[in-house]
Amino acid sequence: MAFTYCPQCAKPLQPKLDLGVTRHACPDDVCGYTHWDNPTPVVAAVVEHEGHIILARNKAWAAPFYALITGFLEKTDLSPEEAVAREVEEELNLQATGVNFIGHYRFERMNQIIIAYHVPADGTIVLGDELADYKRIEPARARYWPVATGLALRDWLLSQGHDPQPLDAPRA
Repeated sequence: MAFTYCPQCAKPLQPKLDLGVTRHACPDDVCGYTHWDNPTPVVAAVVEHEGHIILARNKAWAAPFYALITGFLEKTDLSPEEAVAREVEEELNLQATGVNFIGHYRFERMNQIIIAYHVPADGTIVLGDELADYKRIEPARARYWPVATGLALRDWLLSQGHDPQPLDAPRA
């Protein structure tokens, strides 16, 4: 988010070099506000359901893009593991039977840090309000996209003994 004015005193923010990084800061030394622009934490799930990976398309995304189930890690009493299980339930109506950490990944374009998990789940898929569609993919046939959640999918597939290829690579 780009701030133009100081949220504390309303003076226009100015670029300021701070430990080698240019940040937006209030020019008033008494105020001293600095906009740190820290990344937003997001949880992501490689959902495994009935031997398949579930990828979903958000209503706000252009077709045919599908990705992992994700959600912001909100300020609640939930741990990241509990938050990702809640997202799987809210978005797919599935109950997590496990939550296993895969890794964390930078998503620079959106200034996010992705905390990714493998979430085996049971139940009948019913799409939540944010989703337009989903598809089931056999893990051996899954392909990954080379950023953030796609790298989490790749790493999980590798951990399962698969040889995932990027989406832009020709299929054998």
